[in-house]
Amino acid sequence: MVVRTAEAARSFANLVWTSERMSNSSEKKFDVLVVGGGPAGLAAAARAAECGVRVGIVDDNPAFGGQIWRESLEGGASADAAKWGSLLSSSAVTKLSGMRVFDQPEPGVLLAEDESGLRELRYAKLILATGARERFLPFPGWTLPNVMGAGGLQAMVKAGLPIRGKSVIVAGTGPLLPAVAAYLRKRGATILRICEQASWTSLAKFGAAVAAYPGKIAQALQLKRELTGTPFEASAWPIAAHGRPQLESVTISQRGKMESFACNYLACGFHLVPNIELPLLVGCQITDGFVQVDEMQRTSVDGIFCAGEPTSIGGLEQALVEGQIAGLAAAGEFAKAQSMSGKRRRAKRFAKLLDRTFRLRSELKHLAAGETIICRCEDIVYSRLQEYTSWRTAKLQTRCGMGPCQGRVCRPATQFIFGWNSDSIRPPIFPARIDSLSATVVHTNEAAESAMSGGTA
Repeated sequence: MVVRTAEAARSFANLVWTSERMSNSSEKKFDVLVVGGGPAGLAAAARAAECGVRVGIVDDNPAFGGQIWRESLEGGASADAAKWGSLLSSSAVTKLSGMRVFDQPEPGVLLAEDESGLRELRYAKLILATGARERFLPFPGWTLPNVMGAGGLQAMVKAGLPIRGKSVIVAGTGPLLPAVAAYLRKRGATILRICEQASWTSLAKFGAAVAAYPGKIAQALQLKRELTGTPFEASAWPIAAHGRPQLESVTISQRGKMESFACNYLACGFHLVPNIELPLLVGCQITDGFVQVDEMQRTSVDGIFCAGEPTSIGGLEQALVEGQIAGLAAAGEFAKAQSMSGKRRRAKRFAKLLDRTFRLRSELKHLAAGETIICRCEDIVYSRLQEYTSWRTAKLQTRCGMGPCQGRVCRPATQFIFGWNSDSIRPPIFPARIDSLSATVVHTNEAAESAMSGGTA
């Protein structure tokens, strides 16, 4: 018996999104398949669809928009969210939300899971718009309840976590910090201070360079108004969190002086790291932690494109420009894609500016004490990892990075602290059901037998 499932319509920028589920068949075929439903993915899918090709977009969240437009589902869409939401909802794009890609058994085929089970997604061209996540740096007490990523706390508040009347310290580095602080303050939180690890000198140079980006200046002035009266400290970072059974206070290093503050939450994130697990799995070349692409967003693998944060951390403008270029190029409209090259260069310059300004200082490598947990999934502490010289060796000997998150938290931390690199990955890239993994083995064996016999899998 085949069960037809369909999710209730969701509002996105006052428009209806229909989340299509696999019905009579677990297989879908696309001319262009986009993985990632954030701004880059939405722009790529919309532009490719305009060219008349069969387009699908898949995302593991229950609705599209990514972290930056998540609250648009509640009716507060920005102008950009409304624009791209309208373009996509009016197109023939097949929208697959709540579906997580975990393997590529052969070129042109991705395997994914949703609540109904295993799904097979076939494509001629693939666009990877997998976004980024926060970087966490371990320090004593960072695993206490109510010590969260800055973006993570914002997401939880968007999902309904009550924050009104709570005291919050926002710390780490990057432009996400003031944006999160302003959001939390709007919802009734008391922001005790924003602690930015970059120096005032670096921030001043950043401010001067941003003068070339009027839109960024407007955003900065708006945030400044929203944060009036909130203390902002440069050359400041958390060195310890205290409390039992949950967070009660945080010790901050401020230009070499230590001071403790009682608070309910610590929202802490040290900029972003790209989600490159799927690009690695499909064979894309990675340089300095990012997917290498040309001016058309083509990767080193024929027929595979990449857009947004996996190519460099550059923010919304870069994501939208690169997404559009990737969508047009994947659909064969190279002239139209080329017309956006100037915007792309401008976005890339801003990405380099972000990297220079918010590059982590060396003092942060020494925050962890001997018993500070580095791998939260497997409870591996700093002292156990010190004796190893590579990510692979530490992983084999201690199981660091082998838990449910598959190293998404501890791998970037150990890369910064120890200088370990890991440019390989094995499927599944996300936890998957046993029956899905079994089906993967069957699929791979059938494909191999078909190739040997000269048939088609």
